[in-house]
Amino acid sequence: MVTTVLQVINPQLLRLFIDSALAQARDGSPSAAGDGVAAGASEDTLLYAALAFLGIGLANQLLSAYATYVSNDVGWRATNRLRAGLTLHCLRLDMPFHNARTPGEMIERIDGDVTALANLFSAFTVRVLGSVLLFAGVLVMLWRESWHTGLLLGVFAVVMFFLVRRTQRIAVPAARAEREASARLFGFLEERLSGIDDVRANGAGAYVMRRYYEAYRLLFHTGRRSWLLRAVMWVTVMGLFAVANALALALGYRLFTLGAASVGTVYLIAHYAEMLLEPLERVTRELQDLQRASASLDRVQELLRERSSLPDGQGDSLPDGALAVELDRVTFAYPDGAELNGSPESVERRTAGAAGDRIIVEPASVGPDVAVSEPVLHDISLHLRAGRVLGLLGRTGSGKTTLTRLMFRLYDPTEGSIRIGGLDVRRPALDALRDRVAVVTQDVQLFSGTVRDNLTLFDPEMPDARILAVLEDLGLLEWLRSLPDGLDTLLGSAGRGLSAGEAQLLAFTRAFLADPGLVVLDEASSRLDPATERLIERAVDKLLRGRTGVIIAHRLSTVERADEILVLERGRVREHGDRAALAADPTSRYAELLRTGMSEVLV
Repeated sequence: MVTTVLQVINPQLLRLFIDSALAQARDGSPSAAGDGVAAGASEDTLLYAALAFLGIGLANQLLSAYATYVSNDVGWRATNRLRAGLTLHCLRLDMPFHNARTPGEMIERIDGDVTALANLFSAFTVRVLGSVLLFAGVLVMLWRESWHTGLLLGVFAVVMFFLVRRTQRIAVPAARAEREASARLFGFLEERLSGIDDVRANGAGAYVMRRYYEAYRLLFHTGRRSWLLRAVMWVTVMGLFAVANALALALGYRLFTLGAASVGTVYLIAHYAEMLLEPLERVTRELQDLQRASASLDRVQELLRERSSLPDGQGDSLPDGALAVELDRVTFAYPDGAELNGSPESVERRTAGAAGDRIIVEPASVGPDVAVSEPVLHDISLHLRAGRVLGLLGRTGSGKTTLTRLMFRLYDPTEGSIRIGGLDVRRPALDALRDRVAVVTQDVQLFSGTVRDNLTLFDPEMPDARILAVLEDLGLLEWLRSLPDGLDTLLGSAGRGLSAGEAQLLAFTRAFLADPGLVVLDEASSRLDPATERLIERAVDKLLRGRTGVIIAHRLSTVERADEILVLERGRVREHGDRAALAADPTSRYAELLRTGMSEVLV
C-alpha cells in the first residue's frame, strides 16, 4: 500500500517540475525579472521537486526490495514444507503405488510441481492486490485531472477485467499436459541412467537416444502449446492497452490545444496511462503463472488423494524379545500391474494382459475395483515358535520373497492372516512393526554419506560407542579398521567405494543396531567370495542369537543353522518340518535336495 501511494504521487512531482521549468524558461530569467526573485523561487521549486522525486523513488525501491526478500522467504518456507509433506505422504503409500511409478516421475511430482507453486505461495496475492490498488489509484488521479480520460481508461479496465476472467484458465489443460510430459522425461532419464552399465554393455545407446528424442519432442510440443495459449492473454492485454494509450495521448493533446491543460498535465496523463501498463502486465504474468500453478496444484492434490491399501494399525505393542510367526491359510496375489520376478528387487510394471498367461481375478479382500494377478501364494499355514530359525527353500518364483514381504507388511494377504508375536500384523502401527522386523537382502541400499550415516540411517542420536560395540560383537572391527577413515569414510552414491561383501557387512550391522525380534535374511550371502562369506556367516550367527529368524537360501550350507525347513513349490507348501528329521528321512524333499546338492532348486 505504501509503494502504491508513492508510485501515484511521483508523477505529480514530475508535472510540477515540468511546468515550473517551462515557466522559468518563459518569464523567470534574471534579465526578464529584474531582481531575480522569480527565478530564485522557480529554481528552489525545481530543486525540491527533483529531490522529492529521487527520495520517493529510492524509498519505493527499498520497500520493493524488502517485499521481494520477504515473499521469497515465504515461498521457500511454504514449498519446502509442502515437499516434505508430499515426501512423507509418498513414503506411507503402499508398494503397488510405487511399483507403478518411476523414481524420476516422483521427483518431478514432488519437486517440479511444487516449484511451479512457489510464486503462488510467495507473491501472487501481494502482487495482484498491489497491482489492483495501483490501477485504482491511477484511475482516481486521472479522474481528478480529466474525467474524459478517466472515463476512457475506466471502461478499458472493465473490458480488461472480463477478458482476463474469460481467458485465465484457457491454458490449464495444456499446462497440465506439459507437466506430465516433463515427469515422463525425468522418469525416462532416471531409468536409463541407473542402468547405464547395461545400456553400454549391450550397445543400446542409439535406442536410448531415440527414446530420449521422442520424450523430449513430446515435452517440446506440449510446452509450446501451453506457452501459446498463455500468450493469448498477454496479446489481448497488450492490444487493448495500445489502443487505450493512443486515445489518452489524443485526449491530452486536445486538452492542451484548447488551453485546458498545461504541458505538465498532458505529460501527467500520458505518464499515468503508461503506468497502467505495469499493473496490467504484472496481473497478466501472475495469471499466466496461476495457470501453470493450477495444473501443478491439480497434480499435487491428485497425489495427496492417493491412499494406501495398508491402513495403519491401532498401535498395539509387540512383545519384547524374539517374536513368534504364525501364518493361517495365507493366500496372496499381487495387484495387477505389479509382478514378482523372484528376486526382492525385481518388481516389474505392466498393463493388464501384457504377460499373456496371467489370469486377472478380483478377490473381495482387495476391493472390487482392484484387479490382481493370479495368486503367487496358496493356502500357506505355518507356526514358527519364538527363537526358532526357519530355512525357506524353493525355486525362483516359488513365492519365498513374497512370503517374507507379508511378514513386515509391504502387502497384506489376499486371504488369511499373519500374526507376529501373537498379534495380527494389521494391529501394530506400521513403523512399530517394521522396527521389530529386520530384513537383509542380497541387494543392499546404500546412500551418499559416511559409513556411520549408512549404519544408523542418518540418525545423529546413535552414539559411536554403540556402533563400535555392535561391530565388535559381530567380529567386524578389523574390517572397520581397514577403511581409510573408519566410521567417517565417505561413500558415493549407491555405496560406490565398497565391494558387495562390504556392503553386506554394513547391512548386517544396520540390522543388529535395530535390535529386532524377527530377522529375515533374503539370500543375503549368495554373491560373496568365500572369505567374506565366512565373515558374514559369523555375523549371521550373532544376529540370530536370541531372535527368530527366516532364511531364504539357494545354498544348503546357508540353512544348516535352521531349526525347521519349509519348501515352497509354485506358491504352495511342498514340505515343512524339523530340519534334522527331514534330513534323516530319505523320502523327504529336503533329503532329496541334500543328495542332489540343491541343483534342482537353482534351475
